Amino acid sequence: MPVEQRLEALGLALPDELQLPPGVEIPFQLVRVRSDRPFVSRHGALAPDGKPLGPFRKVPSEVSLEDGQKSTRLAMLAILSSLKAALGDLERVTAWAMVNGFVNADPGYSKTTLVMNPVSELLLELYGHEAGAHARTAIGVAGVPLNLPVIISAEVEVAT
Repeated sequence: MPVEQRLEALGLALPDELQLPPGVEIPFQLVRVRSDRPFVSRHGALAPDGKPLGPFRKVPSEVSLEDGQKSTRLAMLAILSSLKAALGDLERVTAWAMVNGFVNADPGYSKTTLVMNPVSELLLELYGHEAGAHARTAIGVAGVPLNLPVIISAEVEVAT
């Protein structure tokens, strides 16, 4: 079953292209494709219209673990949306090589892996073990852009 049909079967939809807040500009590409390697810049959760979506602030004092996990899953949907825009078709993805998660965490918070697990679970559901298995980081940081609870970047391989 194609990835987009799997998303639909899971009740999920890709958000529109990122709509930056007024006055915010980014001097880089959200997806940079070099040969068979798309490099995906940091993505956070987006609303269906492409605007950054809360909750905002730190996990777990201001954003619960569960809400952080929801944000993480939505951030992966944003990545998939950007990949579709850059590649034209999500079926071109042949492997998820690396996923990097940066959790806007309270000092000493040790459950960043739990915050990121929905990303790994979703990739395995959508792409299966062969293409969906990936290396991953899940680190806590002092802050992230727009004060989102989590941002994610990735490297994938594609069919050329």
